[in-house]
Amino acid sequence: MATPRPASGINHTLRAGASTVVVASLAAALRSYECGGVALTETWGDGDIPAGGGGILLAPWANRIAGGRWSLHGTEQRLDITEPSKGNATHGLLRNTGYRAVEVGPAHAILEAEIFPQHGYPFHLLHRATYELTEEQLTVTQELTNLSPDAAPFGLGAHPYLKISDVPTEDLTLTLLADGMFETDDRSIPTGTVGVTGQHDLRNGQRIGDLQFDTAFTGLHTVGGRHEHVLAAPDGRSVTLWADASFAYAHVYVSTIYPGVDRAVAIEPMTAPADAFNSGEGLRWLDAGASFSARWGILPALG
Repeated sequence: MATPRPASGINHTLRAGASTVVVASLAAALRSYECGGVALTETWGDGDIPAGGGGILLAPWANRIAGGRWSLHGTEQRLDITEPSKGNATHGLLRNTGYRAVEVGPAHAILEAEIFPQHGYPFHLLHRATYELTEEQLTVTQELTNLSPDAAPFGLGAHPYLKISDVPTEDLTLTLLADGMFETDDRSIPTGTVGVTGQHDLRNGQRIGDLQFDTAFTGLHTVGGRHEHVLAAPDGRSVTLWADASFAYAHVYVSTIYPGVDRAVAIEPMTAPADAFNSGEGLRWLDAGASFSARWGILPALG
């Protein structure tokens, strides 16, 4: 009998020195990243799909669109409601799509999937994800190309959960250099921005076990021209989620329901925050035939 294929589709394994990355075809998700036997991301079983959106890539929007409704040149658009508990359209249009492998090598993989015109989003786009692994780090490039005859609105994002496997996540400290955050309503839709205070002020680091929120941040500082969000262990080891300047927003979700662990933390780079199709905050428009690319990565420091 043939071995059943994992529920998240074909897995592509990349190796470089002591580092290993597994990329799933479902949502071009980062299924795992290990360095020297230390797991740097949460993962899931062969019979499961990515828990809590773990590792998936997000296009043509990140996070939520309120009520699945937005206006395109004065005409209301209605997207499928994919977050029934809050009545929103969430995490883009490729969460349940299998990406096609364009090229796979020992330490790199290029996958792509199309977004076809549909009710609520009448555009045709191509999303390409390039994973590149070296002994030092993982780099992910997300590229969106507009195959439509008209300009299309979009945002990009990613949903990795970071960890240092031999340390309970609640004992890790998160440092995220952001001056502002989005307040939200009971549907997790932004209502405005305020300065960071209390547990949301991560500029000098906060222990994950002391945090309980699902919040997007703005006013990100740059370090050497990019954003760096650092998860550190008490012994000084760390893992950094970095992103180029296009990812001007970061969402942090501290989960107490991720399968198999007491705490999990998603650090999500985004080019626009939730409900950007309505607010216009961070929203970009891609001309017909044009492409946009942005890059993020994971950098361990385990020495």
